[in-house]
Amino acid sequence: MARRSLFGDQNYTRRIAEADSVAVIGLGRFGRSLALELMAGGTEVLGIDIVEENVQSLNNRLTQVVRADPTNPEVLRQLSIDQFDRVVVAIGGNLAASILTSSALLALGLPAIWAKADTEEHALILEQLGVHHVVQPESEMGRKVAHLVRGAALDYVEIERGYAVVKSSPPERLWGTPLGKTGLRKEFGVTIAAYKKPGAEWTNADADTVLEADDTILIVGPTRKAEGFAQLR
Repeated sequence: MARRSLFGDQNYTRRIAEADSVAVIGLGRFGRSLALELMAGGTEVLGIDIVEENVQSLNNRLTQVVRADPTNPEVLRQLSIDQFDRVVVAIGGNLAASILTSSALLALGLPAIWAKADTEEHALILEQLGVHHVVQPESEMGRKVAHLVRGAALDYVEIERGYAVVKSSPPERLWGTPLGKTGLRKEFGVTIAAYKKPGAEWTNADADTVLEADDTILIVGPTRKAEGFAQLR
């Protein structure tokens, strides 16, 4: 793992792209965390940032890290960014740089571009540009925490707006009765997708599953209905 100059070995970058790899552009708090997590999971990572301090802090921690201006299409070509199947634009706090970088990547025809948006307006612009996946980590985390604070859920994942998976304890009315006989889906509009006995692994739920008080369940369905069901006792 090494830091390379902008005009270093392009073949080296190409070899990274041919592996299970991701290019992360923008190595601030979000991009840094993302890049390190990808590395920990065995993914090769090319990190790019215009700020020397951000690059230095990840020297020898990513497969390759370079200081470069990602808004310049020629720079991206010199870095063989078009060889990557997956690129993340993790630039925060600089709307123009985020938009210019995303636009340049789209012009290169990359098949899977992810981009971080700081605001709803930023997200809308990126979506209108044609960015394939737009994420708003702070907004999404805020919504998740709000759902956890106001309900009885142990965890909460919104698959998309209006549909969620909620981790919870089973309400008393389900104890000791096979799920197929509870009328759960008809009455509440949700499904129990999986359950976990204390000390055991997660198991897919079916009509014959019988839950007890100390089990943990995954509720799947429309967000309000899944949350409402998790609050039952």
